[in-house]
Amino acid sequence: VQLVESGGGLVQPGGSLRLSCAASGFTFSRYDMSWYRQAPGKERELVATITSAGDNIYSADSVKGRFTISRDNTKNTVYLQMNSLKPEDTAAYYCKARRQTFWTSEYWGQGTQVTVSS
Repeated sequence: VQLVESGGGLVQPGGSLRLSCAASGFTFSRYDMSWYRQAPGKERELVATITSAGDNIYSADSVKGRFTISRDNTKNTVYLQMNSLKPEDTAAYYCKARRQTFWTSEYWGQGTQVTVSS
């Protein structure tokens, strides 16, 4: 199982980035996908979640209206489009796959760094 994030980097305030998370080794289309972030000295927080079929989306209040989660089940990839970035968005961003049936299966990526600074 692999989740590989990409697309992070350094961007100025007000700029945009698009993160990608490519999945392999499991049936991607059966898993809800989420983006989390963790800033230095802070707890990891949920940014956004999209259900397996893409029919339900949750976004944290702190990113609502600026970040958009989406997925392409034909490419086994989940995306996070981040617009109007702020310095407080600086963090390591992680994707997570989760499926709950009789038990819970959960996988994490290794993270990609996003730094918003002038």
